[in-house]
Amino acid sequence: MADAHQKHHDYHIIDPSPWPLLAAIGAFVITFGGVGYMRYLKGAEFHMFGLNWATPWVFFIGLAIILYVMIGWWSDTIKEGDEGHHTRVVSLHLRYGMIMFIASEVMFFVAWFWAFFDASLYPNEAIQAARVEALGGQWPPKGIEVLDPWHLPLYNTIILLLSGTCVTWAHHALLHNDRKGLVTGLGLTVALGILFSAVQAYEYAHAPFEFSNSIYGATFFMATGFHGFHVLIGTIFLIVCLIRAINGGFTPERHFGFEAAAWYWHFVDVVWLFLFFSIYIWGGWGAPLAHL
Repeated sequence: MADAHQKHHDYHIIDPSPWPLLAAIGAFVITFGGVGYMRYLKGAEFHMFGLNWATPWVFFIGLAIILYVMIGWWSDTIKEGDEGHHTRVVSLHLRYGMIMFIASEVMFFVAWFWAFFDASLYPNEAIQAARVEALGGQWPPKGIEVLDPWHLPLYNTIILLLSGTCVTWAHHALLHNDRKGLVTGLGLTVALGILFSAVQAYEYAHAPFEFSNSIYGATFFMATGFHGFHVLIGTIFLIVCLIRAINGGFTPERHFGFEAAAWYWHFVDVVWLFLFFSIYIWGGWGAPLAHL
C-alpha cells in the first residue's frame, strides 16, 4: 500500500491553487483602475455602472492584489522546490518558461524602439500623424535640448555593466559553494541597481524636455522609463535572492530562482546598451546638449 503513494515519474501535479484566478482578477482590476487613474489625473470623469471611477484607489487595489499573488505564488513555488518536487524535467520546463518570458519582453522593447526609430527617421510623417508639433523636418526636433550621453547616461552604463559582472561573480561563487562570494556579489549587484535607479530619477527630474511637449520626449521617456521599471523589478528580484542566499536557500545543484534573476538582469543590461547607443547617442546627434 505504501508503494502506491510513491511517485514514479518526473512530473509534478500541483495542488489546487487560488493564484491563477486571483491573478486574473488583479489584472482586470489594475487595468480598469489604470483607466480611471489616468482620467483622474486629467481632471476628467469615468462613469460606468452609475458610478464615477475616476479615482486612483481602484488601481492601487489591483496593484495590491497582483503583489499578493506574486508573493503567494512564488512562495509556493519555492516550497515545492524545497520539498523536492522540482525534478530534472520540472526544472527544465521552468527554464523554458523563463526563456519565453524574456522573449516576450524583447518584443515589448522592440515596440518602443520601433516607435522611436519611426519618429526619428521619418519626422515629417510623424508630425502628420501626431499633429502636435513642428519637427522642422529634423531629429531631434527644433528647440529640443538633449541629455549629454557622455555624462549621466554613460555613468549609468558603467553602473549596469559592473552590476552584470557582480551577478556573474555571485553565480560562479554559488557553483563553487562560496557562500561569502555569493552574498557579496549579490549585495553589490543590488546596490548598483539601486544606484542606477537613483541616477535615472535625478536625470528625469532635471531633463530639459517633458513627456507631453514633443514626440521626442514621449518616445524617450517611454523607452527609457520602461527600462527603468524593469531595473526596479530586477532589483527587487535580486533582493529576494539575496535574502534567500543569506538564509542558505540555494545550493550549487539547485538554484534556479537565482539563475532566473541573473538571466533577467543580463537582459536588462543588454537592453540598456541598445538604448544608450540608439537613443542617447544616435538619437540626440547634432542637437544642443543640456548639461545637468
